[in-house]
Amino acid sequence: MLLLSQDIKYLKGVGEARAKLLGAELDIHTVGDLLGYFPYKHIDRSRFYRICEVNGEMPYVQLLGQILSIEALGAGRKRRLVAHFSDGSGVCDLVWFQGWKYIQKTLEPRKTIVVFGKPQVFNGRWNITHPEIEAPTQNIDGQFVANLPQAVQQQLFASGDDAELAAAGVERQQVAQAQGAVGSPLRPAYNTTERMKHGGMTSGTIQKLMATLLGMLTQPLPETLPPYVLERHHLISRDAALRNIHFPASAEMLEKARLRLKFEELFFVQLNILRYAQARAKKYNGHIFSKVGEAFNTFYRDHLPFELTNAQKRVIKEMRRDMGSGRQMNRLLQGDVGCGKTLVALMLALIAIDNGFQVCLMAPTEILAEQHLETLRGFLKSMPVRVELLTGTVKGKRRQEVLSGLLSGAVNILVGTHAVIEDNVQFARLGLAIIDEQHRFGVAQRAKMWQKNEVPPHVLVMTATPIPRTLAMTLYGDLDVSVIDELPPGRKPIMTIHQFDAHRAELNAKIRQQIALGRQVYMVYPLIKESEKIDLKNLEDGYEQVRMDFPECQVSKVHGQMKPADKDAEMQRFANGETQILVATTVIEVGVNVPNASVMVIENAERFGLSQLHQLRGRVGRGADQSFCILVTKYNLSEDSRKRIQVMVDSTDGFEIAEQDLKLRGPGDLEGTQQSGMAFDLRIANLAKDGILLQMARDMAQEVLDQDPDQQNPANQPMWQRLRELRKTNINWGAIS
Repeated sequence: MLLLSQDIKYLKGVGEARAKLLGAELDIHTVGDLLGYFPYKHIDRSRFYRICEVNGEMPYVQLLGQILSIEALGAGRKRRLVAHFSDGSGVCDLVWFQGWKYIQKTLEPRKTIVVFGKPQVFNGRWNITHPEIEAPTQNIDGQFVANLPQAVQQQLFASGDDAELAAAGVERQQVAQAQGAVGSPLRPAYNTTERMKHGGMTSGTIQKLMATLLGMLTQPLPETLPPYVLERHHLISRDAALRNIHFPASAEMLEKARLRLKFEELFFVQLNILRYAQARAKKYNGHIFSKVGEAFNTFYRDHLPFELTNAQKRVIKEMRRDMGSGRQMNRLLQGDVGCGKTLVALMLALIAIDNGFQVCLMAPTEILAEQHLETLRGFLKSMPVRVELLTGTVKGKRRQEVLSGLLSGAVNILVGTHAVIEDNVQFARLGLAIIDEQHRFGVAQRAKMWQKNEVPPHVLVMTATPIPRTLAMTLYGDLDVSVIDELPPGRKPIMTIHQFDAHRAELNAKIRQQIALGRQVYMVYPLIKESEKIDLKNLEDGYEQVRMDFPECQVSKVHGQMKPADKDAEMQRFANGETQILVATTVIEVGVNVPNASVMVIENAERFGLSQLHQLRGRVGRGADQSFCILVTKYNLSEDSRKRIQVMVDSTDGFEIAEQDLKLRGPGDLEGTQQSGMAFDLRIANLAKDGILLQMARDMAQEVLDQDPDQQNPANQPMWQRLRELRKTNINWGAIS
């Protein structure tokens, strides 16, 4: 529809200034963008309260009455406008801190108005800050009153009220109409920013613009899903859904609108992912690894450090089958910390080497890359397999030796950071690319690895961050998934303890007890230096305090701003047992493997996400001794923080923790930092709550692709057109492919 592509500034009530604000703050540039900006909740406006009925537990109230007087109070930034409002049963102050000059011009004493907002007590009186105000005479609909529930009419026009309202010149149908211009008591509430509020654009402003827009849409909005999809899942039309998501005719229609729009959103995400995977499978063949040869067999017979778990054996078989199929492997390997993913990756690398290919393992940090290098060399010992490192700090002659070894084929396994995807890094015959902690790399970086060979290498993506099923289907929906859900034998579950900061002497006694047994301790802080803005423990002060508290111990310090050589030296001292306590920031979250370390102390634990806490906890428990994770917090915790700490104390299951993290924090921030893989926003669906709907949408998308692989079915053309339109938007669809 042409109207939907129109610049938003031409919509009545917008104009140049508001258009700039909508574009900058909400990314709304067209009329269609506005239609797709959904309310975050609906408020029932079917009831009017008397001021004498108001109590502090009410989130919102709707009042009908008159302004008695208006006054401006305070000066400078504290200046505010106060209107004294009464309905005859009491007085409530209406307060404005911003935009009050404009508000002052619109208010008229003794004129009956409808007030809506959140009540709170100030100086012993009820007040409502920045209320919504409407005149009960707007948009009168003679039929609306007759359709009101009898109880509402009785409440509004109870004994004695008729005379008061009549005296104010207000008729019943006018009062009733104040409940909603569209005849529904359910009013939409829209998120707005502080900058918008300062500019006079509130949720009510967007509500009015939306009502104007929907009034202009005299023709039904075009459908985007085929009739058989709508019938299969009992979905209402797109037109009905978009109208009812903003101004629902009833609570039932609101739920039907939500279902339709959530399904559509998830369906197109999954259709894009599966279409991409299908196209790639057609386009790319894979190297055929036809044999398991000398390198693999020698390692398995002579160098395997412990018996493989059944889970490790299962995933190796799954990947061997992929790599021998003639198609490119694209597989995600999930497994909790310490489950043996690196060993599995090495055994796959040896299969590639047996078939005459090279392997590249890409890690997100230098520390993790170096850890992988040491681990692989330790596993391989005297075997004739050359493993080299390439990071930003490998320079000069050493770098040239590695690059020439890659080009000649002399280097069998290259371990490195994103430096390995630079254009001058060329392989003789790259057959397998292993990407560790994929969520820390952009999708474009992963794709650059494919270009290192004429036939793209097999791809194994590994993560020690357990991913909830719904998130995996969206972030990694084009990958086959393997899960290692067993820990190696002999590992004891880590005991997690919540300790309040005030009980420092008790905490230090526990640490001293473990050190006396010959164990080592990590102490993690959220900041390097003291911050005036945030009251958190910081590493520099913590380091000095630890040295004072434990004068008998050697203490190391590691953080991300240290020179790599200094950082490595400190890490090595701790790994060699020369220091008993390592004071660090979250640089040790991944890649540090010290089996003798049995205590992880996390200061200000309430400031970390669940997945990050779980990652840090995974640094201990790597030996045969009982290990401890001590979460140190202040007494005064928010409800959300308290829940997170309790989840950690109750569970050591990474997948269960990830599910809880998704529910508590949402999909975009699972680790405390925005994941590059989640570079799109779901407008209405929720991966934590809509897992069943997501599976239905994925199954339907797969069925559509199976039946119409070449996109020729006429019934599907509006759907394919909609997908093409979505791919032109600023959503990073590559991030979900």
